[in-house]
Amino acid sequence: MAKLYFSYSTMNAGKSTILLQAAYNYREQGMRALLLTCAVYAENGVGVISSRIGIDAPAQLYADGDDLYQIIHDHIDAAKVDCVFVDEAQCLTRDQVWQLARVADRLRVPVMCFGLRTDFQGNLFSGSEALLALADVLREIRTICSCGAKATMVVRQSADGRVLTAGDQVSAEKSAYVSLCRKHWEEAIGQWPVKGP
Repeated sequence: MAKLYFSYSTMNAGKSTILLQAAYNYREQGMRALLLTCAVYAENGVGVISSRIGIDAPAQLYADGDDLYQIIHDHIDAAKVDCVFVDEAQCLTRDQVWQLARVADRLRVPVMCFGLRTDFQGNLFSGSEALLALADVLREIRTICSCGAKATMVVRQSADGRVLTAGDQVSAEKSAYVSLCRKHWEEAIGQWPVKGP
């Protein structure tokens, strides 16, 4: 039976690397992997899933309002799809997570989602919240804080290294994020909980 998977972590844990490796394994076995990534992270209007270690692959872009069930169904009508990989899954809407669950349940195609669990203010992303509730399989991909403890939080920094406590939940500038353990996140933020605007 096909399942909906959610692999989550903080920044720099290797989510995209694992996704690209798994997709490569499918292709190497003669299977078709469909790769999707959030339009917020498009590179010059083109969908690319890239890893910090220097590997990448083209991907179809998705945005709020897109019907992912229908998009995947259309791909299946054109040619068999053996697995769907979704990068930046924190950007999904709750409706889109349900659509991906239906892909697994009704189209019998496994869907592997990779994304952040929480934002720089310590709040769940809506896509991550829905995946934590609906996914059949949850997997934490671990990375470490500079102190060596498990990193569970991220801070967003300005160009001058100042920690930001307000702003849009999603930022296209990936390099502005630093993964920290909860203790060092709280110290960096300077307040708990983070106050809204």
